[in-house]
Amino acid sequence: MGVEAMSGRVVVIGWGTSGRGAARALLARGREVLVFDQNPPKHSFEGLESIEVTVVEDARELAQEAILAGPEVIVVSPGIPAHAPIFAAAKAVGIPVWGEVELAWRLQEGGPHAGRPWLVVTGTNGKTTTLGMLGSILRANGENAMEVGNVGTPITEAIDSDAEVFAVEMSSFQLHTTLSVSPEASVCLNVDADHVDWHGSVEAYAADKARVYERTRIACVYPASDRVVEAMVENADVVEGARAIGVTLGTPYLSQVGIVEGSIVDRAFLEERKTHAIHLADLADLEGAYGPHPGAAVINDALAAAALARAHGVSPEAVSAGLREYRPLAHRRAIVAQAAELTWIDDSKATNAHAARACLAGIPAGRAVWIVGGDTKGQDLTGLVAEVAPLLRGAIVIGEEREPLLRAFAQGAPAVPLVEVDGHEDWMFSVVNEAVALSLPGDTVVFAPACASWDQFENYVQRGEIFVEAVKRLAAQWGSTDGSSA
Repeated sequence: MGVEAMSGRVVVIGWGTSGRGAARALLARGREVLVFDQNPPKHSFEGLESIEVTVVEDARELAQEAILAGPEVIVVSPGIPAHAPIFAAAKAVGIPVWGEVELAWRLQEGGPHAGRPWLVVTGTNGKTTTLGMLGSILRANGENAMEVGNVGTPITEAIDSDAEVFAVEMSSFQLHTTLSVSPEASVCLNVDADHVDWHGSVEAYAADKARVYERTRIACVYPASDRVVEAMVENADVVEGARAIGVTLGTPYLSQVGIVEGSIVDRAFLEERKTHAIHLADLADLEGAYGPHPGAAVINDALAAAALARAHGVSPEAVSAGLREYRPLAHRRAIVAQAAELTWIDDSKATNAHAARACLAGIPAGRAVWIVGGDTKGQDLTGLVAEVAPLLRGAIVIGEEREPLLRAFAQGAPAVPLVEVDGHEDWMFSVVNEAVALSLPGDTVVFAPACASWDQFENYVQRGEIFVEAVKRLAAQWGSTDGSSA
């Protein structure tokens, strides 16, 4: 059923950002909207004053009431887990369940912007960086591009914009409820165990990530060294003619984008690809955002962004210009200062082992001081600690739950100098001063906690802001330069 065929009511479950975006888009098209949530709204929202949120605390009772309302379609927010009762209840009576992204696609394709291309990015880590790079490249090509989805503007609020192309970040939650989205090009950057409580199993999580490739029209981009993701591409039901495009940190083979002597080169999107390659950018183009050692994860993100953009048809010159102009969002592998003869990196967004590993990768051996710790979420970080130990000058363990990390260092990196900082008043300033004490000039201090922030902070943003503030205080004392513009 297309949105244009809908005449009756729509039930929206979940009154967060996505739910509100869906309601606004539906109300603008004259649809009747009923909203359910397990928690009462904290306040009213502009343009949605007419909406009365029905609060039902029990998920099973909520599902029953939503079905009794007799909707044509139920739109669920990403926070509604895959095992929630509403999915089985709706299936039993034949009511379709869409996510906000699926709704946005159908609204777009049923309206004046039908055919606007979507370039879709997912992955456990690196989504937002890749999306930002992609948006920057598209704009350097003269495109009216907008980054939407899991970051930035809710996609249902963007569909009526004049944007010519969407760069779309999709989480596994959003992919779970997509049914007809047909991207121009798509990529899954990586898959690591995450959000198992929402999906029910690691296998279910990976299966939802794989949905990003379904119905892709031009290019399924994948990391050439990742057999798991490559299999996702092989098994995807794509539009006939869509190609598999690998990205690699090495010399690219046919139908790949890779690296040759410090340059990003394309052997995928040119007619003479069997014998030639096109220069797209230099790794030096990333130095403005990431310094002289951007790391493998950042380079992989740049390769993926370049491949998606080339699938869309951007010029080689736009890739280089876009990467030069790109600046990361706060708390995502961002250089925040050159202080005390050290480079300071804020990656508070690194809330799991995979993200922390990616942030440390590329730093010369023995030249990193790692600030790590927080709510481990039950992770055993011993393997991570052992893997990154050769990169470390030293480490500082923070957080309320320090004991598991101290054991991990004792087992995985007993020779790495270690400092433990508790939660005393002004403790983050103690952390940055301990980092100076552990370091030598030219080292890099990496704030990549590998843990959630909830033990001491409201979220990773607050954690990152407090770290950056402490670094800036240190810089002021040392008379060093603020690198936040980098």
